[in-house]
Amino acid sequence: MTAQRTAALDDRVLGDRVLGGWLGRIAGNMLGKPVERGDHWTRQRIDRYLRRTDALPLTDYIPPPPPGNTLAPGEFELRPEWPQCTRGNIRGSARDDDIDYTILGLHLLETHGFGFTTEQVGEMWLLRLPYLQTFTAERATYRNLANGLRPPVTATVDNPYQEWIGALIRADIHGFTSPGDPRRAASLARRDAVLSHTGNGVYGAMWAAALVAAAFTEPTPRDALEASLSQIPPRCRLARTIRRTAALHEAGAPWEDALDELDREVGHLHWIHTVPNAAVLTAGLLYGEGDFTATIALTVRGGLDTDSSGATAGSVAGVLCGASAIPAQWTAPLEDRVRTAVFGFDGVRISELAERTCRLAVHGAKD
Repeated sequence: MTAQRTAALDDRVLGDRVLGGWLGRIAGNMLGKPVERGDHWTRQRIDRYLRRTDALPLTDYIPPPPPGNTLAPGEFELRPEWPQCTRGNIRGSARDDDIDYTILGLHLLETHGFGFTTEQVGEMWLLRLPYLQTFTAERATYRNLANGLRPPVTATVDNPYQEWIGALIRADIHGFTSPGDPRRAASLARRDAVLSHTGNGVYGAMWAAALVAAAFTEPTPRDALEASLSQIPPRCRLARTIRRTAALHEAGAPWEDALDELDREVGHLHWIHTVPNAAVLTAGLLYGEGDFTATIALTVRGGLDTDSSGATAGSVAGVLCGASAIPAQWTAPLEDRVRTAVFGFDGVRISELAERTCRLAVHGAKD
């Protein structure tokens, strides 16, 4: 079935969709990076900042503080990396773990193929990823690996972050390399995710990978979401929240009202938890209606883990529309290059990453 679906995408279309996924992921990540801290950057605060900088509606990267920084002290605390990822300042992508793991996953598949083991994921982290560039569940897991523990115990020892978003941000590469095959994408993502996560943390990775894979062949974000939901347990909290978001959209609730309702239902969870971020991401995809700019803008304006959700929204929207349809204000500042902490990849061209991903996708379709 994979071969049939991939064959339906000729080389030109597949290449454009995969490049769109990479560009979209990096652009969405860069858009959300300045306001990444959900306990400070609420939806309301993000929009206040955008109004103060004359950037609503959001159709380009977030602006830097105005000259002389006339904003009230402490009201708008942009991330320290803001000079590298705000409008007019971007010269290639800033380094971020959301992109590190996509690159590391590509290298994993190139090295070990689609039959990789969870143990090999851990070995790749130790070989290629600096410890201080890991966070939450990944840092706890890295420590467990260095102490000689093996999966799945690596996910549970001294790790209170097992259902946070870390495994989800590693999943997109499995969707990029499984075009039109959400089932295989989810299976690959699960094998990766159980190194560091359990429960909804694992389901989030499976869902995201399936969502990206489905975007290659499904006509709309809603269709891709339906296909992705079939790959996770229907009664898990993640699936229920995604369906609830879709129901609010279908009922005609405005985007702001839908997010208010979802915040009442799952807002008590940590701002890096998988479930509330999946709600924001789902709302961005549905209310963005397939438009690349609207999708990543609404997702980032939704708050919480903005750079991670923005990255995944960008992957899905970029695959749906292809690189050729992504507006130049998002792609031109990236200058076709990526900064990364993954050893051996810093400064790599985005187009090269996409070409290597296409080779894997075509090869995988023949397996």
